[in-house]
Amino acid sequence: MVFSSLTFLFAFLPVFFLCYFLLGKLFGIRGKNIALFLFSLVFYAWGEPVYVLLMVYSTILDYTCGRMIEAGEKKGRPKQKKAFLTVSMIGNLALLAVFKYLTMMIGTANTLFGTLLPVPEIVLPIGISFYTFQTMSYSIDVYRGKVEAQHDFINFGAYVAMFPQLIAGPIVRYEAVAAQLNQRTETLEDFAAGARRFIVGLGKKVLIANTMAQTADALFENPASSLGSLGAWVAILAYTFQIFFDFSGYSDRAIGLGRMMGFHYTENFNYPYIASSVTEFWRRWHITMSSFFRDYIYIPMGGSRVSRPRWILNIFVVWFLTGLWHGASWNFVLWGLYFGFLLVLEKLVFRKWLEKGKILPHVWSLFFIVYGWVIFTQETLGGLWEYTKALFGGYGFLGTAQNNAVILLQRADVNTVFFLMFAAAVLFSMPFSGWLKRKLRLEPAGDQPVPATRALVCGILLDTGLILILLLCTVQLVQGSYNPFIYFRF
Repeated sequence: MVFSSLTFLFAFLPVFFLCYFLLGKLFGIRGKNIALFLFSLVFYAWGEPVYVLLMVYSTILDYTCGRMIEAGEKKGRPKQKKAFLTVSMIGNLALLAVFKYLTMMIGTANTLFGTLLPVPEIVLPIGISFYTFQTMSYSIDVYRGKVEAQHDFINFGAYVAMFPQLIAGPIVRYEAVAAQLNQRTETLEDFAAGARRFIVGLGKKVLIANTMAQTADALFENPASSLGSLGAWVAILAYTFQIFFDFSGYSDRAIGLGRMMGFHYTENFNYPYIASSVTEFWRRWHITMSSFFRDYIYIPMGGSRVSRPRWILNIFVVWFLTGLWHGASWNFVLWGLYFGFLLVLEKLVFRKWLEKGKILPHVWSLFFIVYGWVIFTQETLGGLWEYTKALFGGYGFLGTAQNNAVILLQRADVNTVFFLMFAAAVLFSMPFSGWLKRKLRLEPAGDQPVPATRALVCGILLDTGLILILLLCTVQLVQGSYNPFIYFRF
């Protein structure tokens, strides 16, 4: 089940909140957590009834390991602590190795060594990279003494299976919600703010990301030679906005749903396309993933507090793993190493130049970010080379094939709606809403509060606009419009 489906919006969600608040009224916080845990299992099992057992396995594994690590600490048994941390790491990484990377590893071995090992067809369990990272971070934090082990299995299960952020994040660390699992309060104000955030995320996905995806996918299906520079740039720019609004739209919906239940998740995106360096881009893009690799891999390896050669090695190890985390294909590894190289280059060569200007550093970063999405989408080196040639005029402006860029763009349904959504994508990839609030003086200025009448009128207009977005999204979903899900491959 996915957030942008009629089943979720008009069946699962209303029934969930009815049971959630009813059980909360009858049994307090425990009733809420029982509802959250059980409905999360149903949410996941809706599309993958067998693979829900993997998530239950991971939950039981890390709940048990956390308790045993804590017991080892209390009894002064460091070997017990380390042993159960190791069990947690091996148990979770084994899941990823088998269900996400086994096919890739066997295929690579066959290519390199000429072997004929059978390549298993394993369907990637949705969200496995997210919930395994969450449970591993929990065990590590218990081992480090940053958090106390959770003694209530229902509470821990609710944390692991929590359906708002289960499929595509944000990666929620246990320490961020530990107190809220034991005690949280839902207010009408929070529920309304969460609902608004959810609708914004739904609009990002259904109206903008899906429109961009329809064009990008239709163009990517064709040889690069037929695209020419025009088609290649339209395709990759459409994909650039598709992946941002798809992914950030999911995070918005997750954060909104969490807030409706009294949880306050960490923000995951902060207008990454306005970055003035690649380094800044990664402080703004998928923030919870970047902070995970920083805190659990980069810093334990020594971070930047080591010799320069070792620091460079640390960077490339982290970005190798970052690329691999995104998918079981070598183009993702290349994509990760590409950004690792750019980060080293910025820190060692271009730092002063990037700190001085504004426009040129922004153009620099945006160009390399967009080209990074080319690497992300092209699964072979041959395909990457052909697409790069197309981008930079190797096949002319319109392409050399009979089905050239103009014909392909018409078939890709590049019409008025596409250009409107493209303009919206450009606008809302910048902090436009904050600028508008300042212009309309909808935020307190010093000791002067926002005038009540202005706040009321603007609030009514905002909620009317959100209702319109919800209606438009519903119409699109009822019509069965193009509705792909990029994050299923992670």
